[in-house]
Amino acid sequence: MQICYEDDNTVIYGVTDFDVEQTLECGQCFHFKKLGEKEYGLTAFHKLLHIRQDGDTVIFYNTTKEDFENIWKDYFDLDRDYAEIKNYLLSYDDRLKEAICTMNGVRILKQEFFETLISFIISQNKQIPHIKKIVAELSEKYGDYLGEIAGERFFAFPTKEQLMEVTQEQLRECKTGFRAPYIMDAVNKVNAGIISEADLRAADCENCEKMLTQIKGVGNKVANCCMLFGLEKREAFPVDVWIKRIMEYIYFEGKPTQKEVILKFAKEHFGSYGGYAQQYLFYYGKTYMF
Repeated sequence: MQICYEDDNTVIYGVTDFDVEQTLECGQCFHFKKLGEKEYGLTAFHKLLHIRQDGDTVIFYNTTKEDFENIWKDYFDLDRDYAEIKNYLLSYDDRLKEAICTMNGVRILKQEFFETLISFIISQNKQIPHIKKIVAELSEKYGDYLGEIAGERFFAFPTKEQLMEVTQEQLRECKTGFRAPYIMDAVNKVNAGIISEADLRAADCENCEKMLTQIKGVGNKVANCCMLFGLEKREAFPVDVWIKRIMEYIYFEGKPTQKEVILKFAKEHFGSYGGYAQQYLFYYGKTYMF
């Protein structure tokens, strides 16, 4: 791919293995708004981005070389060779072929740890539109205003310090429901250093999961989502109701199978590529199979 800096925009020509719509809409993040066909506004790392894709050309509007190099290239994982990842998975397991070929533009975002943790606590027993709405409301009420794109206002996700000032009742007013005390416990533990991003990144998946599940309401699904999307542990394999159905259908002859059995199988079967396999399977299965 060729990266050019034109008229205050960063433009990538000849991009491969990347589809902005598939990447944002696959259920790994919730803080964005669709503005048009393959055109989005989103926030991350206290920055606002207007992005649009036309075929193999991707435009990052009003984006300096510095911001692209330091934030967005890494955020979208653009330096990683996804063709190599897909070829490996397909050579290893041809049952993934339909999922990978259909969702071949998905990349795993490198998101902020704290926002990812809180977002996936919110996600429990919620559909994606509702999760997005709660994340947007929390951001508008307690985060910083970042700007406007196409008449849409955007706010940064609240920092751990900003959320420390929010009461449980105020969280419930944002429709967090039974998750409010879980969010508060996470905020308190992160601010107190009981949950340390540095320690989590340094730990292997097993110990990282143990640390994360110290937080009230965080089970292995939320912990694995946080590890995969917020801590760059690409072997993590979140198992929710959707991936459970998909894995049962493809790998367990359609028979009901406990989540623990599926998780153990996935870790042994996919190894360090578990997170990539999970994303292809999840998005394809939810979109086309069920």
